[in-house]
Amino acid sequence: MAASAAFEEIAENFELFDDWEDRYRYVIELGRAMPPLPEARRTAAAKVEGCVSQVWLVPELRRDGQGRDCLHFEGDSDAMIVRGLIAVLHALYDGQPLAEIPGIDARAELGRLGLDQHLSAQRSNGLKAMVRRINDLATASNAA
Repeated sequence: MAASAAFEEIAENFELFDDWEDRYRYVIELGRAMPPLPEARRTAAAKVEGCVSQVWLVPELRRDGQGRDCLHFEGDSDAMIVRGLIAVLHALYDGQPLAEIPGIDARAELGRLGLDQHLSAQRSNGLKAMVRRINDLATASNAA
């Protein structure tokens, strides 16, 4: 399955930067551009386990123009780099039909950005936990 236009834009922008410090700054800027998650939505149910930082993902299902249930989500973190990673995942997954989410190869897509090689082990594990949570949300919603 092809990545969304929003994710492709991030991938193209990543190629413009020569070093990882600039790429990290870009990821942080992506996170800063996201609207903050209201305190009332930062619930235990929304919290992602397996992340060192505090991370919340709040899903919402909406029908698209073709009658398909699509996953939309809001997210937030208390760490700016993680907030940026949520923005990257948002670009990859938000608005995708539930049935197509399991077919998104997050590892390969994020690998195109080089994130798999340049994140600390803790951040990498947290990113995997967020991807797992998104897939779990899609699977549970698809089964309902």
